[in-house]
Amino acid sequence: MASVVISGDTSGAITISAPAVAGTNTLTLPVATDTLVGKTTTDTLTNKTLTSPTLTTPALGTPASGVLTSCTGVNYDGYKNRIINGAMVIDQRNAGASVTVNSSTATYPVDRFAGRGVSSAGVFTAQQSSTAPTGFNNSVVCTVTTSATPASTDAYLFRQNIEGYNVADLGFGAAGASTVTLSFWVRSSLTGTFGGAIQNDAFNRFYPFSYTISSANTFEYKTVTITGDTSGTWLKTNGNGMTVSFSLGAGSSRVNTAGTWTSSTSEGATGQTNLISTNGATFYITGVQLEKGSTATSFDYRSYGTELQLCQRYYWKNLASSTYSQLGMTCLTPNTTTTVGYPNLPVVMRSTPSVTVSNVRMVDSVTGLAVTAVSVTQNSAITPEVSFTVSGATQYRVYTLQANNNASAYIDYSAEL
Repeated sequence: MASVVISGDTSGAITISAPAVAGTNTLTLPVATDTLVGKTTTDTLTNKTLTSPTLTTPALGTPASGVLTSCTGVNYDGYKNRIINGAMVIDQRNAGASVTVNSSTATYPVDRFAGRGVSSAGVFTAQQSSTAPTGFNNSVVCTVTTSATPASTDAYLFRQNIEGYNVADLGFGAAGASTVTLSFWVRSSLTGTFGGAIQNDAFNRFYPFSYTISSANTFEYKTVTITGDTSGTWLKTNGNGMTVSFSLGAGSSRVNTAGTWTSSTSEGATGQTNLISTNGATFYITGVQLEKGSTATSFDYRSYGTELQLCQRYYWKNLASSTYSQLGMTCLTPNTTTTVGYPNLPVVMRSTPSVTVSNVRMVDSVTGLAVTAVSVTQNSAITPEVSFTVSGATQYRVYTLQANNNASAYIDYSAEL
């Protein structure tokens, strides 16, 4: 039986030969130009090294401004809010009771915040309140009880003095002073433009500011951005480094154009609403924050214990818990009319404190002696020496300070600015 022969050459041509009746029939296929299906190609790839590659940085862009919100995983170790007790939660002096502001002497409705007025006209009360915006438990409410039209030099205000150590890094009084932002929640029975001011301790550098209350009896959030002052003297030690005040009324020589630094006395802004001129008018404020930078950020909540200790640097009240409770001081008796003791203060105070007492006595194991006067006889912000005047003491005997049959008895220590 004859066979069919298939052969090919190096050009790719394929020849098929088959026997015929006479001779041989040959069919030659042309060279294929298409891809051969099923052909297996074996090759060896050599490793190659790229030199000097060009990397292109992706164009992410840089935002001109923005606010960081809902950010997690960021460690914050700073002291953002330079205001102490901005949420109005600490009230060592009054436990929420109302105080009357009717003179230029600072009167504290809550810790670190004071009201100031005029002795001859205009009276307002101030106290801690549970009326507050969402996110806060307290505010301070100021209520006009005797209205007055402010005379030229009159000023009614609610303010906080900030210790110089706590604002020293802002660099006020020199080139490069930092911009700061004041933010707060406010509510009033009146609407319109209200004012306030930033000022130095020398009372010769002022920045009056204004803000608008649009709806009566409704909490509104306000922010004020203040360019750092490159002039004047701003204390950077334990004195008054800066005052932040909210005006409740000011005369013509106590206001100036808002939004610029001036050496002219300014405790409010030109054109402001004077709350003190409307009897029964109310003014609530809370969430007060002063921070470095040109953008207001979320309120810097601190733990209650931390906020209390910050307040105690300026004021501490040791209040009786019962009619004869001890008030934390053991005293020695150098003579029959004097006992001397050293309080165990909870924190180092800003400076040597002044001391006052109410309804206290000195007791030993036999007698109780009423205290008629008290004074600081050795200066110290850590352990001041306190001298108590009594009558009929036994010399060299040990006495302790005690409530004199009065659960409202106290001894307090003040190093306020």
